[in-house]
Formats: sequence, structure tokens, C-alpha cells
Amino acid sequence: MSAVAPVARRELLDGAGAVLELGPAPGNILDRAAIAALGEELAAVAAEPGLKLVVITGAGEHFSYGASVPEHLPGEVETMLPEFHDLLGAMNELALPPVVAAVRGRCLGGGFELALACDVIIAAPDAQMGCPEVRLGVFPPAGAALLPLRVPAGRAAVLLQTGSLIRGAEAATMGLVDLAVPEGDLLDGVEEWARATLAPLSGAAVRFARRATRWPWRDACQRVLPELERLYLEELMSTEDAVEGLQAFLAKRDPVWSDR
Repeated sequence: MSAVAPVARRELLDGAGAVLELGPAPGNILDRAAIAALGEELAAVAAEPGLKLVVITGAGEHFSYGASVPEHLPGEVETMLPEFHDLLGAMNELALPPVVAAVRGRCLGGGFELALACDVIIAAPDAQMGCPEVRLGVFPPAGAALLPLRVPAGRAAVLLQTGSLIRGAEAATMGLVDLAVPEGDLLDGVEEWARATLAPLSGAAVRFARRATRWPWRDACQRVLPELERLYLEELMSTEDAVEGLQAFLAKRDPVWSDR
């Protein structure tokens, strides 16, 4: 566990909003400690009725490089992956105000999956977003469940099967990102959007509206994601290439695929 707190909190919107900042920079890795800390912070936000907005962002220049690669290896992934998926599921069940992912720099893998679980994605135009897991010999279960909620299924399939990354500006044109703002003004842009859209509204009404509109995410997490988690843990992780790809990444070498 890092000596630096994996999630820091500060205020936005004159105290009516909370910013949860992933850390430590530069990678803001979503390891088990960060997953647990973020879950605790979200539960605390849900218990504060005066809040109308929660923003998840990353410390420094990036949103998140993704989940911990060492925690994807056999012996670790069996615990890490369900905990991460439980966090995404909790985001549907907690009585939260709207959750915004404020994305700059790299937003990859588990970081991208976390952004997909948010209600709104606001990004810098040159942000890099996507799930490159297939390049490591694996696939993103939550990405496969959640990305089709934002883009057509065929487009989602191409992105996930190739591991391609897209920029924030392109993501905005395709509907994946709700608003693209200049990188230097990212949180200012989030606050400006919130002042125009959320601040004038009843906090209670906003939370009920969120609960009412989360059914696609809830369905994806309850009906689709458990089967994808099983596919990952019970079938994919029994292949030689899954372990080879992860070990090659950690060793900073090219993988040698056996295609099985």
C-alpha cells in the first residue's frame, strides 16, 4: 500500500460538490487499496444530502493508467477483480448525486471502466481513453459490459477487441464523452457545467432522478458482468497467453504468444 492516500477529497461548487482525486500520480493505479478507499469515499458522499455532485478525477496529468497489473496475476486476480466489480456495482446502489468522471491524460483499462460507470464523462480533448487489455492477452469484463451503454455495440466491440485508444475530442463526437473542455480548464469546465445544470435543482430530486436512470448500469452489472467475470477467471486465466501477456508486460518485454 502506498504511503500516499490513494484517494484525496476536496470541495467544489461552493461546498455542494465533492472531488475525489485518485492517486498517487503519475499513474493513479486502481489497486485494491485504491478500490477500497474509493468505495469508502463514495459511501461517505452518499450520506451527505447537501451534495449535488461528485467528481472522480486523477492527481497530476492523468486520470488513471488502470488497475494494478501484478494484481491481475493468478493468486491475486481472484480477489481483486470481484472487489473492483463490487465497487462498480455499489455506484449503482448508493444514493449518490450525479457522478462525473473528469478525464485528462491517460484513462486506460480499469480507469476507463471506472469512468464508464459514472453518469457523466467530461474530458480534455487530448485525453487518451480505452481498454488495451487485449494487448496483454486478457480482456476487460466491465468494459465489455458498460461500453455498449455509451456507443453502438459494434463500435464497442472493435475498440475492445483491438485495444484501440481514442482521444477525448473524438470520444465527444461519438457520444462516449458528454463534454470536452480544454485540459487546463477541466475542473473549471466541470464546475461551470454543474452550476448551469445541477446547482439550481433540488438535491433530493437530483438523487432520485439518478436512481431512476441508473437501470442500464444496474442491469449490466447484475446480469452481464457476473458472466463476464466468470469467463475471465475460470476460462481466460487458464490460458497460457493470459499469464504470458501479463508477465511480459511486467518484465517490459514483448510477449511470446502460444495462441492457447
